[in-house]
Amino acid sequence: MAHSLSAKKRIRQNAKRNARNRWRLRALRTAIRDFLNKLTHGQVPEAKASFQTLQKLIDRSAAKGVIHKNNASRRKSRLNKRLKERADSAKK
Repeated sequence: MAHSLSAKKRIRQNAKRNARNRWRLRALRTAIRDFLNKLTHGQVPEAKASFQTLQKLIDRSAAKGVIHKNNASRRKSRLNKRLKERADSAKK
């Protein structure tokens, strides 16, 4: 257990940041799950709108340090690829 005041404050700050980052990551995963559900059920216009908000959420998570910037880029790329494949198959 920490004894100095600064160490106790550091523990409090870390716990608060940890909780906030877990919340952000959970919100991100929920948004991704919602987007993928819309894709699998063939709701392409709703999925496109959902993807726009999802991109912002992914970028914000990367900016806050919840996920790495390369991880964010990779997720956006893969999700966009799935959206385009689904949109192309819906046109046929």
